[in-house]
Amino acid sequence: MSTKPKLYYFDGRGKMESIRWLLAAAGVEFEEEFLETRDQYEKLLQGGSLMFQQVPMVEIDGMRMVQTRAILSYIAAKYNLYGKDLTERALIDMYVGGTDDLMGFILMFPFLSAEDKEKQRALIVQKATSRYFPVYEKVLKDHGHDFLVGNNFSWADVHLLEAILTVEEKKSDVLSGFPQLQAFKARISSIPAIKKFLEPGSQRKPVPDDKFVETVRRVLHMYYDVKAN
Repeated sequence: MSTKPKLYYFDGRGKMESIRWLLAAAGVEFEEEFLETRDQYEKLLQGGSLMFQQVPMVEIDGMRMVQTRAILSYIAAKYNLYGKDLTERALIDMYVGGTDDLMGFILMFPFLSAEDKEKQRALIVQKATSRYFPVYEKVLKDHGHDFLVGNNFSWADVHLLEAILTVEEKKSDVLSGFPQLQAFKARISSIPAIKKFLEPGSQRKPVPDDKFVETVRRVLHMYYDVKAN
């Protein structure tokens, strides 16, 4: 195996994007193998690399890891982005879990029909502004720190910035009523490792397009239509 983590996924965001974000935030270089054909996917299955017959899969430290949350937890712990004690880890888990719930509404977006996309766009903005962003706005205001947990940069901050930028792609002024989150976005985006990841030419993936959707459908034999929430 390579000394660098190696990511097996499609050439697009999906569930792997949060893993890319966290590795980049930790300053870790990684390699990627993009799945473009059904044969590639079948080879991973036949080789026993995909424990639950699904990607993402990451080769790291001699392991072939699957299950996105397990991969992210491992990376966060390995690179000191998971708090200093159990209390901070519990807070990070809660905040990441909430952000992940919001991201769940976004992950399915590229696979929807044009009509359902408009409905889902409105739902994403509604959920972000009424249910999720107010929580983080209050946390930052109440404790007055630069970061969500323990005034140290953590996985929770990385995931929240990813979510903010992704929701802004659906509505550019979505943070207009959240001054704490506006300041948070500016602070986290200016961290050198994050700033580098946000620059053109990085391994950050663009907004999913039709080619990404078609590739995922072909490789995974997704012949059904995804429905909006």
